[in-house]
Amino acid sequence: MTSNAGRPKPRPLHELGGVHDFLDDIRLRPGMYVRGRSILHLDSILYGYSVACEIHEVPVVNDFGHGGPFSEWLWPRFGMEYSSPLGWAVEIERAAEAAGVEPLDMFFDLLDEFRAARATTANQATR
Repeated sequence: MTSNAGRPKPRPLHELGGVHDFLDDIRLRPGMYVRGRSILHLDSILYGYSVACEIHEVPVVNDFGHGGPFSEWLWPRFGMEYSSPLGWAVEIERAAEAAGVEPLDMFFDLLDEFRAARATTANQATR
């Protein structure tokens, strides 16, 4: 039997502080949240998240909407000069297929890069 000591554990939903916390929990147990590990299903979940926030008048950081900050960061990362009308999930799925990796795994790798780039930009802005 393997030990789970030291591995992060999912948190109850009421302890999450926003969409990025939610994505961190999805990363821990993607099969629980994302049917078939489909990045298109993840995109739908994130859209539903933003709609629910708007309906309940909860301020939302919508990094993952069409044309949002994640998309704006992703297009140059993929060498694209425009925002694909198909959206970030389809483009990641295409890139993952070409690279021979799972799209959901590629998404989380790109998410880490996106967060690091944002942190760097924020640090430079505070100097």
